[in-house]
Parts: sequence; C-alpha cells; structure tokens
Amino acid sequence: MKLKFLGTGTSQGVPVIGCTCEVCTSSNPKDQRFRSSVMVTTDEYKKILIDCGPDFRQQMLINKEDRVDITLLTHEHNDHVIGLDDMRPLIFKSGKNIPLYSLFRVADEVKKRFPYAFADEKYPGAPAFDLHEIGNEKFTVLDTEISPIEVIHYKITALGYKFKNLAYITDAGFISETEKEKLKNLDVLILNCIRKFDPHPAHFILPDVIKLFEELKPKKLFLTHISHHFGLHDIEDKQLPAGIHLAYDGLEINF
Repeated sequence: MKLKFLGTGTSQGVPVIGCTCEVCTSSNPKDQRFRSSVMVTTDEYKKILIDCGPDFRQQMLINKEDRVDITLLTHEHNDHVIGLDDMRPLIFKSGKNIPLYSLFRVADEVKKRFPYAFADEKYPGAPAFDLHEIGNEKFTVLDTEISPIEVIHYKITALGYKFKNLAYITDAGFISETEKEKLKNLDVLILNCIRKFDPHPAHFILPDVIKLFEELKPKKLFLTHISHHFGLHDIEDKQLPAGIHLAYDGLEINF
C-alpha cells in the first residue's frame, strides 16, 4: 500500500493570506502546504481519500489523481469536508455515488452543508454520495481492513485511521489510553503538530508529539497539520529527534 500527503497544512494553509513571515514568503515548495489530506492506494490500486478540504481540486490536479473510490472523514470542520462538491467530475465520470465513511454527527453535517446532494429531486449537476456511519470498530472495505482511532479535538470526537501497521491522525489534542493501544509499535505513525511552542486547545504541539513518540514507539513518526509558526522545513526537520520527520505535500510512504 501507499500513502501520499496531498496536504500537510492547517486550516489556513501555508502561506497564510497577508502574512510576510519567513515561512510564508519561502520559495521552498516544502514550506507551501495545502490543507491536510492524504490519499491511500491499496494493494489492488483502489483509492481511499482521507478528508476533502478546500484545496481538493488543486491537490488532485497537481498529483495527477483522477479517481476516488471511497472517502473517510475525520470530522466535520470545513478544512476537512468543504471540498466535497469538487468531487463532481469524478462522480460524473464513474457514474457512481462516492461512498463517505464517518461518524453519524459528521454525516449529518455533510447533509446540512450540501443539501442539494441529498435532495429528492436533484439538480442535474449535483454531486452524489452514499453515507456510511462508523464508530471506532474495525471495518473492511475494498478488501482493506481499516481501524478507526477515536481522538479528541478540542471538545469533539474525531477519527484517525489505521491501515496495516500505519496510522494517520490529524486534528487531535488528546488520545485515550484505550485508543493508544491501537497505536503502539507501528511502522509509521502520522500525527498533527501545529507548532513547536505554546499549548493549543485543540492540537498537539511538538512536546506532546515527542512524548507520544517515546510512549508509542513507532519506527517512524511524521508530523502533519503544520502551521507557519513551526518554522522552515529544511531547518526544523534536521533538528527533530531521530525517527521524527516533518511531512510535506507530495511525500509518499510505502507500507
């Protein structure tokens, strides 16, 4: 299987509109981050998208992706769902609804934000989705076993997802001891890390991530959902503890 980072930035993206800091004005492509999303390609070449934010169209074009077989949603914040309307060309091309897997609460929000996709009498150009409610129990789809990981993002529950010995978690500020059991001794763990300093009410910062790395002991840990406050990629990546890496848009991981 393969995971590709389509975006590794926060809800504002990087560069941030109007910001003139050294990260936002950097010419290094690794400092330019779309909103967080990944594409998982299964052993049978099926495409599993995790989250569909406002940069979805550009992400698909830049990465020359032309198919999404299913979409997993972590939670309902706009930077993770508001690009769903841009799935229309894929839906028209395949002639099939795109299945969305999420918590019930998230599915309900999708219906509210895209009511035209679920109307009894649809506009001819509207997108079409099949909603599938999940919790934090394992399920199998596209011949792939997926284990949701329940995390807390400020005051709401969000989901991470585990495939084989890789787990992807974004928008988390707390993981229970029960859910941590699913994350121990992985080959690859991907965690959100919004900045190096200053505690955040909804996201991990670097000291939190280092503590989890030491506790969970993955072989490799990649940071995502990174803001411009973290610093320049090429400088900061070299200063991280061994085994921890800054992800960047376009990075691919085979697992």
